[in-house]
Amino acid sequence: MAFTDRHGGVSAGPYGTRNLGGSVGDDPVAVAENRARTARGFGLDPARVVFMRQVHSPHVGYVSEPFGMEPPELDGVYTDRPGLALAVLAADCAPVLVADPAAGLVGGAHSGRVGTAAGVVPALVEAMRAHGAGELVALIGPLACGACYEVPEALREEVAAAVPETWSTTRGGTPALDLRAGIAAQLARAGVTDVRHDGRCTIETPDLYSHRRDRTGGRFAGYVWLEPGAA
Repeated sequence: MAFTDRHGGVSAGPYGTRNLGGSVGDDPVAVAENRARTARGFGLDPARVVFMRQVHSPHVGYVSEPFGMEPPELDGVYTDRPGLALAVLAADCAPVLVADPAAGLVGGAHSGRVGTAAGVVPALVEAMRAHGAGELVALIGPLACGACYEVPEALREEVAAAVPETWSTTRGGTPALDLRAGIAAQLARAGVTDVRHDGRCTIETPDLYSHRRDRTGGRFAGYVWLEPGAA
């Protein structure tokens, strides 16, 4: 499991330099090079990385190979294929990586405000368990923290009605959402007891992309994979 940052790529302007997002206005040639460099840096085959078309949904699916140029609309994927890496793009939403190395299963989910309320992470855990996963470990990646993610009061109430632990307040006393707390609670309710965190806030961390901070910019990613020869 690993998370990228915005350094070490070839993108220019507000996407500089390692933008991995293909739908944010960056030069597609630069994005392809950034993705290839990133894969090779992790010891992966660039042709064996799965990217989703993330649409803030609760939909997850099993994958055995990359989708190609037209990925389906999914916000969670899982696999049992060694050497096949799963990538979750983010720039304030949570990239959540899940694994059961003993069962030979890994998964990744994109869980923003809408996806968290809809339960994409519990859906991923349920699907992986149906595929044979047992004891899972989860890693919640960098995201907009509960002290920065300001929202209107009505929106805070709406999301907290679905996931109470998301209720938060900014440092200035205005309504906010704590997606990290919400996702951690969802994982606990799903029986995932080993939950780890990359606790960085995207808005507060210049080395990461943040849509709320920059408006125009790129995407970093969480990667998860089974090493070749794994169970």
